Amino acid sequence: MSRNVGGFDRIARIVVGLVLIVLAVMHVIGWWGYIGVVPLVTGAIGWCPAYLPFGIKTCRTP
Repeated sequence: MSRNVGGFDRIARIVVGLVLIVLAVMHVIGWWGYIGVVPLVTGAIGWCPAYLPFGIKTCRTP
């Protein structure tokens, strides 16, 4: 599994994921806010399965 998520994309995913989870825990948004786990995990591991079919890579490493 090679990385396909890099730099700014990773940071944005982690921030958005954390914000969604915190808002869900605080009951500001509904339970759907826990979907923030997906961008949080993909940002943390640097790999997004949704990028595979489109051949997208936002990282510089081969």
